[in-house]
Amino acid sequence: MSKKAFLTKEKAEEIAAQIPTPFHVYDEKGIRENAKAVKEAFSWNKGFKEYFAVKATPNPYLIKILNEYGCGTDCSSMAELMLSQAIGITGEDIMFSSNDTPAEEFRYADELGAIINLDDFTHIEFLEKTIGHIPETISCRFNPGGVYQISNGIMDNPGDAKYGMTRDQIVEAYKILAQKGAKNFGIHAFLVSNTVTNDYYPALAKTLFELVVEIQKETGCHFKFINLSGGVGIPYEPTQTANDIYAIGEGVHKVYDEILVPAGMGDVAIYTEMGRFMMGPYGALVTRAIHEKHTYKEYVGVDACATNLMRPAMYGSYHHITVLGKEDAPCDKLYDVTGSLCENNDKFAIDRKLPEIEKGDLLFIHDTGAHGYAMGYNYNGRLKSAEVLLHEDGSFDMIRRAETPKDYFATFDCFDILKDMNYNVPKN
Repeated sequence: MSKKAFLTKEKAEEIAAQIPTPFHVYDEKGIRENAKAVKEAFSWNKGFKEYFAVKATPNPYLIKILNEYGCGTDCSSMAELMLSQAIGITGEDIMFSSNDTPAEEFRYADELGAIINLDDFTHIEFLEKTIGHIPETISCRFNPGGVYQISNGIMDNPGDAKYGMTRDQIVEAYKILAQKGAKNFGIHAFLVSNTVTNDYYPALAKTLFELVVEIQKETGCHFKFINLSGGVGIPYEPTQTANDIYAIGEGVHKVYDEILVPAGMGDVAIYTEMGRFMMGPYGALVTRAIHEKHTYKEYVGVDACATNLMRPAMYGSYHHITVLGKEDAPCDKLYDVTGSLCENNDKFAIDRKLPEIEKGDLLFIHDTGAHGYAMGYNYNGRLKSAEVLLHEDGSFDMIRRAETPKDYFATFDCFDILKDMNYNVPKN
């Protein structure tokens, strides 16, 4: 099996002539088709809403596209709240799910009218002292503890996660919140990351639906929504089969009809917070081969580094690589593809079979549309790259410029010596 790049060598060179490599590029056609599919897959639920996880791809141009399909935003920080407000997303179109939350962030979320999702039992008192009241609509985050297992095996170990409340804590939380004036309740759980199976959401839904029926009987609380959060993944490796969002939606629908409807809870809205699934496959990092090295291994050095894509260095994650223009060439060379950071883990691929790579070749690193640019940093003084939106008609726009040395030094403005620096990027 293979993964196909969504732009050709010719188009990549056309972009690179105006916007130097490396750059992240996004496929607008793919983003729109996927957002439409998600909306259709859950259309059986009248109140369904996807809250796009801003942390995955915090670019307002891309989030505005999703918003056209009814998506809100899932925010976890002040900056993400500010970004949402700046593009016109406010009120209950924002889900504020954070942990270890500073008081000013709770205050700002409340000012925007966002739905606040409490991560811990102690946050009830903290929130009330911070904003002076308890919102009428509020959510709590559940952690079942132990390991989480579905039909095809153990998925993860929520008991080791720092997020969420125990069952006893969350029941008590709802009772206290109701006493303090809350009227509409939600529940949220994120138990597993990047699942490539159609079974995860239906299994999680069953867990939460059964729990909510029990909690409503114990507390009398009215549940407005159940938030399945994220965890629906993408096939990073070409041997993996992509999730079928229609099968996932129908699986959740089946469990909804089996559990919630007989309990008189057929009006409960289903929310999701997918970042990776919404955007991941529709972004790529385009980088140029600039060096080769022949020592104990064969190395190809590119002009991108972990500044531009941290996942391989941080997690050892696999990202497929296409050498543009050589899609049909045999993958008979074994390479490590490296960046320039002074860290040995700054590698996009290790012992990867690829076509023969020559200096000047463009490499298309797949599936960087989520947790790609967003996780960038400035170690070694390396600067973050531009972001480009490729339109369906083949035209393109830069939707974020590359950082410059001026950006890097901007926070040192208290030092007079830097005020006279030449911030211009050197010319080749």
